[in-house]
Formats: sequence, C-alpha cells, structure tokens
Amino acid sequence: MSERRPIESWLTDMDGVLVHEGHPIPGAAEFLRRLAASGKRYLVLTNNSIYTRRDLSARLHALGLPVAEEAIWTSALATARFLADQRPDGSAYVIGEAGLTTALHEAGYVLTDLNPDYVVLGETRTYSFSSITRAIRLIERGARFIATNPDPIGPSTEGSLPATGAVAAMITRATGVEPYFVGKPNPLMMRTALNRVGGHSESTVMIGDRMDTDVRAGVEAGLETILVLSGVTRKDEVERFPFRPSHVVSSIADVVDMVAAASGPGTASAGPEGSGGS
Repeated sequence: MSERRPIESWLTDMDGVLVHEGHPIPGAAEFLRRLAASGKRYLVLTNNSIYTRRDLSARLHALGLPVAEEAIWTSALATARFLADQRPDGSAYVIGEAGLTTALHEAGYVLTDLNPDYVVLGETRTYSFSSITRAIRLIERGARFIATNPDPIGPSTEGSLPATGAVAAMITRATGVEPYFVGKPNPLMMRTALNRVGGHSESTVMIGDRMDTDVRAGVEAGLETILVLSGVTRKDEVERFPFRPSHVVSSIADVVDMVAAASGPGTASAGPEGSGGS
C-alpha cells in the first residue's frame, strides 16, 4: 500500500463490529473510550434504517457503548438527504419504520400512496404483501424506485431475516425496475459521512464486518479499511473478492491499539463535525 496520512477520523459499522445479536462485542467499549481520549473524530455508520439515531444512541448506551446521537449516520438519513437534494419537498410511498419515516418527514417530504414521486424501500421486521403490492403498482405507474441499502439479510437473535436487498429484488422482478441504493457500498453515503465527520479520505479509516458493503464502500471512497471477522464475512471468504481490506483482524478489540497509536497532540475533538440535517 502507498503511504497514507496520519489517521484523523474513523468511520465504523455497528452490527457485527460494535454489537452482535443484541450484545456488545468485547473490546467495543474500550474502542469508543480510546476514540474519545484520543480526540479523533468518528461516526458510527450503519445501513440499518429501522431506528432513528436517537433510538440507536439509547440502545447503544444501554449496552454500555456511549455513542452520542450526533455521532450516528444511517442509510435512512443518507436517503432523506439524497431525496431532499434531488427533489425538494417531494412525496414518497415508504415501506419502512420510524428511522426512515422520521428522516423523510424532517427532510420536508410528504408520505403518501397517491401518485408519489418515489417509492422508498427500507427495512422493517413486518414486511407485508399488501404494502409490497402497492409499491409494485406505484412503480408501474411511474414512481421512481429508491432503496436505503442493498443488504439481502439482517441479523436477529433467531437467525437471518430478509432485508431491504431481498425485498427490492422481489419488486424488481415484478416491475423490471432496478432501485437506486443509497446506503453502503454507494460512495454517496461515504461522502455524506465524511462531510459530517469533517474528514478527508486520505486520513480516514472505515471499519466493517462485510466485504461486499463496508470494505467495498471504503475502498471506492479511497479510505483505509479494516475488516473485522466478528460479523458476516469469514476469513476464508476474503480472497474471493477482487479488492482487499487494508487490515483483517479478529474483532474490534484488535483495533484499540491502532487508535492509541494514532493519537497525539493537536488532534481534533471527538465526535462528528460539519453541518448536516436528518
């Protein structure tokens, strides 16, 4: 690898990196404490569109992981920002939960099933056949198709659940229309995250547990990347991909000393900077 600038900001995925099946991953709390002590800017970056960032902050705090809501950026927020830029004060038919509907409301969008500008698909634990059918018919009538992220499955304590990517494939099969995915690995989400954290690609690290989303997103955005093996991607799968992470480690516990080594005098204060609404 070519020599990179000293690390000044960190982006990290949540599920599979900091938490797994509702429990904190060993080393996650120490990692966050080291970030705070080092003064490095950071952002928890997740494709999960179910929860608002306030909800996620509360859930992380309950697990002993102190992350302020301002230090969280979700695919729902990135989707709302993208739509507000593309078509201000537009309308959307939404399949999703509070994280997505709240973000779109705060972006000035009207949520409706009457000739919406967009069909926006996010995650929910209760996908219904009737809502999917309605989305298909609206897309057939000309609504543009947006999805928060391409993840085909999501984690739960009982095992895998169908997620946005899987349901999007069903709708595409029925309509012939491909969605525009806003979340990782889309570089668009990475750029909005870098803007929020006030970071530069040459001095920012992306930590994730998936080669197909987290690492790919980091590579395409020009970031240093760290793959942790505590989530989706297994060690024997890494070589199957045409791109490689900068580092492969067992878990976030192995990243703690990297933060310590990167800290020093004159670093910025912890937490994200820059403007950016919900």
